[in-house]
Parts: sequence; structure tokens; C-alpha cells
Amino acid sequence: MAKWTAKHEAPEPLEGPVVATVTGGTILWFALFLVQLPFYGWFADRDLLWWVWCCAAGGVLGLIGLWYVRGREAALRRHADALAARGTQPGPAGPSGPDAGPAKA
Repeated sequence: MAKWTAKHEAPEPLEGPVVATVTGGTILWFALFLVQLPFYGWFADRDLLWWVWCCAAGGVLGLIGLWYVRGREAALRRHADALAARGTQPGPAGPSGPDAGPAKA
């Protein structure tokens, strides 16, 4: 079986309002958790408590994700500022950009 090769280059990664997206998702998970709390007994009677705790877990994981993406945004901003101070332009994302170190064999 022959190895698969790409017929075209991969597109650039999408960059958007990542922090806002994660914040919105986290708020949504916590809101769903709070809406289900008054019906805790109903969920318990039908053996569906995992719905309640799934929303709680989504909210907690969203907080972890929010911490992560805020740190990522800050690191990207620091990197762009450092490149601007050197007078170079940031290259494409990944290790193959012009600002990457020497290639590894």
C-alpha cells in the first residue's frame, strides 16, 4: 500500500476570538448546570444525574480552557512584540516559519 501524499497545502489555522468563544461556552455550561439544579430530584429518580454533572464538568473544564487560551494569547502577543522590536514579521504558524530555529533532521 502506497503512502498517502497531500495534493495541496494545508490551510492556515483559523484564528478568531478564542477567549470570547471559550468564555461563552463556559458560561453556557454553568448556566445549564444552574438551570438543572432545581430538578435534581427529577434527574435522580430517572437515573439521569449524569446530565447535571456533565454540565458542571463542562463549566470546570471551560475555566481550565479559559486559563489556557488567555495564556496562549499573551504568549502570542509577547512573541509578536518581540518580533516587532527586532523589525521582522511573524511567519506562518508552526516550526517551519522564517522565525523558527534550525531545522532538525
